[in-house]
Amino acid sequence: MDLLRIAPRHLLRHPLRTLLTLGSLTVAIFMLCVLRSLVTTLEASAQSQSSQRLWVQSAVSLFVEMPSWYPERIAGVEGVESVARWQWFGGYYQDPSNFFAQFAVDPEKVLDLYPELDLVEGTSEAFLSGRTTCLVGKGLADQFGWRVGDTVPLMGALFPHPDGADKAWDFQVAAIYEPRTRNLDDRTLFFHWKLFEETLSATGEAPGVGAMVLRAEPGQDTAALMRRVDTLFENGPQRTQTTTESEFQAQFVSMYGNVPFFVSAIGGGVLAAVLLACVNTMLMAAREQRREAGILKALGFTDATVGRLLLAQSLFVTVVGGGLGILLARAVEPGVAQATGAFLPGFAIERETYLLALGISVGAGLVAGLLPAWRARRMRVIDALGARV
Repeated sequence: MDLLRIAPRHLLRHPLRTLLTLGSLTVAIFMLCVLRSLVTTLEASAQSQSSQRLWVQSAVSLFVEMPSWYPERIAGVEGVESVARWQWFGGYYQDPSNFFAQFAVDPEKVLDLYPELDLVEGTSEAFLSGRTTCLVGKGLADQFGWRVGDTVPLMGALFPHPDGADKAWDFQVAAIYEPRTRNLDDRTLFFHWKLFEETLSATGEAPGVGAMVLRAEPGQDTAALMRRVDTLFENGPQRTQTTTESEFQAQFVSMYGNVPFFVSAIGGGVLAAVLLACVNTMLMAAREQRREAGILKALGFTDATVGRLLLAQSLFVTVVGGGLGILLARAVEPGVAQATGAFLPGFAIERETYLLALGISVGAGLVAGLLPAWRARRMRVIDALGARV
């Protein structure tokens, strides 16, 4: 008996029910792929952080600025190899809905601190030599069609231009980068701290520093170094909190609560509900096919063959539904990566996640089909032929 040919025909006797079951499986597997990838991306991001890079922020809050002279003091701390300013700009391009990360940084030091930033267009010299030049991620450049040499006007939402709130900050794209690791995303714009400081200082008030990133000297005890930095400013004017890069990144994730537990609970609940729906569908199919099972047995087909027919129907539904869910996840992966890049850089659905989704699809088919198949095998011919559906 050609099970692959017969099983779909049985299912298509009730096309609406079959399509609804396929749809629920497609959505469930799609959600499994996306939700699990949020967790694996968080884990991969934490693992790819450098153990020698430390972040310094205000002990009050990440949103409280520190005096602009703090980096010079930190550079003199024993064990600090390099330190760079890092200030969130919070502007927008053309329309407020065009949200992406922009930072005023010390360009030479950031390129040195982050060697995983590969320049795929332009040069580091062009970025460093200009005053209004910027470095942008490839994802950002592709989204807006930017190329090296283009001018990018940003409206300062947090830091309006001193010449007027309707005047844009103009930056020239000097280079485009791609990150080698998943701790950075490709949708960020970096520009010169000096331009930022000098422009705002024209109003008579120098800007503060949102955060600083430093690199410890090789072999340095980072825990002791963090204590030395924080001790330096324990009496103010702004106390600091120094953490490892992975801990600093985790702050943004914690703003959204316990993400791993949350997404796991949602995914588990959806899968459980869909599995019950599959079991219910197959029990109904088995009940409707009792007469056919009896006829097949009367014609000489074995109990095992009849049981495999029902099991094949269950596997057909779950594997096709799971495959559609996997294809849908692959299709939306770039869009999800773009939407989450600001707070979850490096989103990607790993090969292991697809294999897990496929395994769950097969497992669901086996679980949903085993009971109907077992009942069909044990059914007597006389009972099956006398059944009323």
